Amino acid sequence: MFQRFRCVFLCVILMGCASMVLAQAEFSADVFDLQKSTSQPQAKIYFTKDKMRVEPTGNTKGAGAYIADFAKQTSVVVMAQQHMYMEMPLQSQAQKAGYSFFVAGDVENACGDWQKVAHNEGRSCHRIGSDSVNGRSAVKYEATGSNGDVGHFWLDPKLRFPIKWDGKNGGGELRNIQEGSQPASLFEIPSGYTKFQMPAGMQMPQR
Repeated sequence: MFQRFRCVFLCVILMGCASMVLAQAEFSADVFDLQKSTSQPQAKIYFTKDKMRVEPTGNTKGAGAYIADFAKQTSVVVMAQQHMYMEMPLQSQAQKAGYSFFVAGDVENACGDWQKVAHNEGRSCHRIGSDSVNGRSAVKYEATGSNGDVGHFWLDPKLRFPIKWDGKNGGGELRNIQEGSQPASLFEIPSGYTKFQMPAGMQMPQR
């Protein structure tokens, strides 16, 4: 299950589109994997200022949610089937990379912030220009890795959030974006859930 949430989270923030932005508008959206020819989203994402919730969609057994609080720098995995939750340390390498992605930046000049993320060091980035993704205005960027692999990411100026990304290993995009206030309950641990304690010697998988 942990691997499932890790894949969903990294799908949104680390697949060839890492830049340092913070959403300025509350919204929800469906996350689609562009490598899969399906009309079904891989996940649902909710964003409210400094909090984010990502949850798998479809018939995922025991699906729950991943909740991040960027102001407090805390994150929680909610395990619905077990009625449990687990707090995840932000000190891990994968978490650091993920949270850097949401530091406020300039959508019109995002390369400088993008290159500050640790795993982007030594990579080049340049702004291509204005574009459109599913009817929404976007700013398109191209990034080249130290090995020559090229990827792209599209930032929505209104949301200040990536709405599309692609690269050698895949890509994705946000669809069915709905702007508006999100219920506070989405970003809280459900009542009655107990805290899961990681057994001694076990660690979360790293990127």
